[in-house]
Amino acid sequence: MKRILIPTDFSENAWNAICYSLRLFQNQRCEFLLLNTYTPAIPSSRFMAPMVNGMQMEDAVRSASEKGLEKTLERISAEFNNEKHSFQILSSFSLLVEEVKEVVDAYGVDLIVTGTKGASGMDEIFMGSNTVRIIKATKKCPILAIPQSYGFATPSEIAFATDFNRFYSLSELQPLIDLANAFSATIRIVHVQYEIKALTELQQFNLNLLRKYFSNVEHYVHTVSELNSVSRTLEVFSKELDIHLLAMLNYQHSYVERMTREPIVKRAAFHTQIPLLVIPELGMHVPAKPKPVEAEAV
Repeated sequence: MKRILIPTDFSENAWNAICYSLRLFQNQRCEFLLLNTYTPAIPSSRFMAPMVNGMQMEDAVRSASEKGLEKTLERISAEFNNEKHSFQILSSFSLLVEEVKEVVDAYGVDLIVTGTKGASGMDEIFMGSNTVRIIKATKKCPILAIPQSYGFATPSEIAFATDFNRFYSLSELQPLIDLANAFSATIRIVHVQYEIKALTELQQFNLNLLRKYFSNVEHYVHTVSELNSVSRTLEVFSKELDIHLLAMLNYQHSYVERMTREPIVKRAAFHTQIPLLVIPELGMHVPAKPKPVEAEAV
């Protein structure tokens, strides 16, 4: 059974990520972990804890978190009815990114799904600061970022952006291969170059390795010239080929790292308008043994 972690702050943005997940995995047995974290305000005086509706601040915020999660379960139950899916709610007095890391370890999470906020002109924060922090901090499972306004579309066209400079392991690419197989999708390997030139011997070796891994999946290789920035190039490519999901590996000097460091003016056009699957560099990591849990079915 696949175990999926979805952080939520009870916004419509977070709800959209939940809906996308339930539809994406509607034919698979999954346990969804719905996580809300809270951090009460620091009291102005060490002698007096702030009160909300007759309750101490920490108790009030904990209660709001737990009630919010219960309401989310009720909404799921009202709008979705899938016997393949079970749910567990997690309310934690913690910082979001730290708690996400702990839950991934404790429960053997296979995938994190998070909503991303839209851009607002030059004040844009790439994908939302929480999503970027989760991507940078998570080393043990993929992260799927869903734009706040993106309605579900079957991912029949998937782009995998890479520069062929790094060796790939099958375990790293397996989430991408599984998605492609589940939806009979085409994988379009896209290589962004500042100037078009022949691949080096190392790049050609890694491309051949990719083709071997993707041998049972329809796939094509596209080499494109960089348009001002990597993010802008991938956005144009995705629009022109009607891509439903963009996937990238996250490692040192990867496209993900480059995009999160690009100046705002260069990535202003890239608003994560399609779901983004970020696969961490797994290395020799051995997945944690899942903690036995009693899931509440909805």
